Amino acid sequence: MIVFGIETSCDETAAAVVVDGKEILSSIVSSQVNIHHPYGGVVPELASRKHIEAIVPVVNGALTAAGIDKKMIDAVAVTRGPGLVGALLVGFNFARAFAFTLDIPWVGINHLEGHINSVFLELDPPPFPFVALLASGGHTSIYYVTSHTGYALMGQTRDDAAGEAYDKVAKMLDLGYPGGVVIDRMAEKGDPEKISFPRPFIDKSTFDFSFSGLKTAVLRYIQNHGNGYRKQVPDIVAGFQEAVVDVLSDKICHAAKVKNCNHIALVGGVAANSRLRKKVMHEASRDGLTVHIPSVGLCGDNAAMIAGVGYHYLKTGISSDLSDDVYSRIRR
Repeated sequence: MIVFGIETSCDETAAAVVVDGKEILSSIVSSQVNIHHPYGGVVPELASRKHIEAIVPVVNGALTAAGIDKKMIDAVAVTRGPGLVGALLVGFNFARAFAFTLDIPWVGINHLEGHINSVFLELDPPPFPFVALLASGGHTSIYYVTSHTGYALMGQTRDDAAGEAYDKVAKMLDLGYPGGVVIDRMAEKGDPEKISFPRPFIDKSTFDFSFSGLKTAVLRYIQNHGNGYRKQVPDIVAGFQEAVVDVLSDKICHAAKVKNCNHIALVGGVAANSRLRKKVMHEASRDGLTVHIPSVGLCGDNAAMIAGVGYHYLKTGISSDLSDDVYSRIRR
């Protein structure tokens, strides 16, 4: 089954062609980083407008790169939520009209399920069940995954997501946007042990996260050192990153032990962080766990993961209709 995927939940306009939920024929992502960079974060109204401008060229680019005609598409999968409503509506309405015109089934997908299924677009996917850590700019959660469409939430952030904390700390230090990339690179020049920041919720009693206090601890450090903090920026970001990574790696490995799983997955935009990947691999190796991490190109928002999970819903006969709508937050 050839599934055409569309993703516009935040600030990437993406389209992809995926066969049978695992073979990527094309994956095109148009980023808006340069648009939002001056603001230090995503501006929803600007994101929506840029999606409108980019959606047709991106869709055509995905079809061309896959070497197929639109009449060869069997179904369409599109992100339904969570995300920015204005941004979601661009992709969702396009997909709905696209599928209606071609008279083919279509299905709205939970963006987070797409991230979890991104590991199945790689050559060595994990067997079920496994435990997944989803860390991104908007979400930080741990899931017990029993099938392509079966998940149980074990814990989640109570305030800021990990990626959000990265962006906010980068903004405090005038490092630019997106914060994850710049902090990851600068941290390599610093000493992660020189400045010790708190490891919130690292205890074993819960799988929840909290990064707001850590962000505040960085702010207080900056305020208490006046302009002198500028000479310490590499050490500050290294210490901050190590605190985040310690909590994330500890939680995911402990969750695997509790669920008696030998396989764990690290997905979402923050999964591209080099220090996090190394730390999780090290901790997992010590505990006898096998780690599955998507290639960097599949960690961030993309449409291939949406098409991938869409295939599994469509295969079982689950699809959307014209009355469906997007949603900004996860439905409980």
